[in-house]
Amino acid sequence: MAGTVDTSLLTQSAGHLADMVRTGQVSSRELVEASLSRIESFDERINAFNTLDAERALGAADAIATDDERPFAGVPIAIKDLTPVDGVPFSYGSDLFDFTPGHDSHVVRRIRDAGFVIVGVTNLPELGILPVTEPRRFGECRNPWDETRTPGGSSGGSAAAVAAGMVPIAHGSDGGGSIRIPAACCGLVGLKPSRGRISRGPEQGDSFLVTDGVLSRGVEDTALMLDVLAGYEPGDATWAPAPAEPYGESTGRDPGKLTIGYTTESPLGSEIESVTAGAVGQAAELLEAQGHQLQTATPPWSAPELLQTFTGIWAANIGLGVGTGGILAGRAPIEDDVEPLTWALYQRGLALDSVSYLGAMTQLHGFARTLTGWFFESGCDVLLTPALGERPVEHGVMYHSAPDPMASFARSADFTPFTALWNLTGQPAISLPLFHGDDGLPLGVQLVGRPGREDVLLSLAAQLEAAQPWAERLPEL
Repeated sequence: MAGTVDTSLLTQSAGHLADMVRTGQVSSRELVEASLSRIESFDERINAFNTLDAERALGAADAIATDDERPFAGVPIAIKDLTPVDGVPFSYGSDLFDFTPGHDSHVVRRIRDAGFVIVGVTNLPELGILPVTEPRRFGECRNPWDETRTPGGSSGGSAAAVAAGMVPIAHGSDGGGSIRIPAACCGLVGLKPSRGRISRGPEQGDSFLVTDGVLSRGVEDTALMLDVLAGYEPGDATWAPAPAEPYGESTGRDPGKLTIGYTTESPLGSEIESVTAGAVGQAAELLEAQGHQLQTATPPWSAPELLQTFTGIWAANIGLGVGTGGILAGRAPIEDDVEPLTWALYQRGLALDSVSYLGAMTQLHGFARTLTGWFFESGCDVLLTPALGERPVEHGVMYHSAPDPMASFARSADFTPFTALWNLTGQPAISLPLFHGDDGLPLGVQLVGRPGREDVLLSLAAQLEAAQPWAERLPEL
């Protein structure tokens, strides 16, 4: 496909592209054609997309006029293939799923209502299990910064698509770091909002672990998208309180002097690579230069036995996914339907009786209350940690069909020891690509906020972005 617009436009912010459409500098069709052209040129190498919806995307683009006041009218976007999109094949990254939904999830509906044009759905590990994107069904997704390495997971396809300039922004979801991990691997901004901030409907009333969000190049796009996605939907079982102001406005105000704790000690006792730990020291110096008060932190998170409890709850969630696939297929799932790791977790989930499940949830809630309470007792407004425990790993390090598939699941904890904690507590956390390593890969850090305080994180992140801009750093494809 020969686009009529310079495809490098797609490395601009989504908000800026919407302004260009609104002022007639470019049409939505030209942007969508540029996106499809970029996908055609590079996706054979990157493998970010599972399914394209080109014809309908072009039709939707043609319907967008210059007087369209929706905040992102005409801008192309991709959706993670873990979320129903009306009329687009849905896979969950698995051979078990083979159907086309007749509805949009609430998140996708809000994305459409904001004026975005959906060009396709992106690659992910089967059922979103691993923090790498190498599903048996679709094959490995490659990091545009280094194609021998992972783009992270489970929103790896979305992150790779944005990093490669195929779309300016993409949807993701985060149940244990699945937005923040690929953001760190691919040099993007990745915010996990507070629990209950974004509806999980219509399929779920709420979720203890999982929330939706986006992968973007800049903090402002992330904030504006949170304004689009956040808010109660009828039937939601729980929801976060509304913010005092739109999140887009938070990026334009000074965060004030914050007390920021920092640590490089792994909650799991695992060894942290020196380069990732060093990024925390560099970030602390940068924050101190902005006038914030930095202090070493020792959060009460050292509970190695908790990993087994979390694994049990995670297995129950995977069991629900496999069971849903069986219902949609009209038969009981069999071992060949899914990858060995998925089957192992499914069996573990089936073995967890209801009383044990409730006991495990109670234990996790107690841990979360202790860890959340520490923020208030310590006086910390924000906690600074490494985004990852090590650099983006090479393909095959965590393999779904290894002789001992659960060993790959356990190995993933060393790669990402700092992310899943905040899914347990429900607190907001954001990965920022502040630095770049000598190995040519992005080098990020994670900031964690108090419950419900995405506004503080976004204001602080915007301040850091202004002091140490990263958006101009692009992979050479």
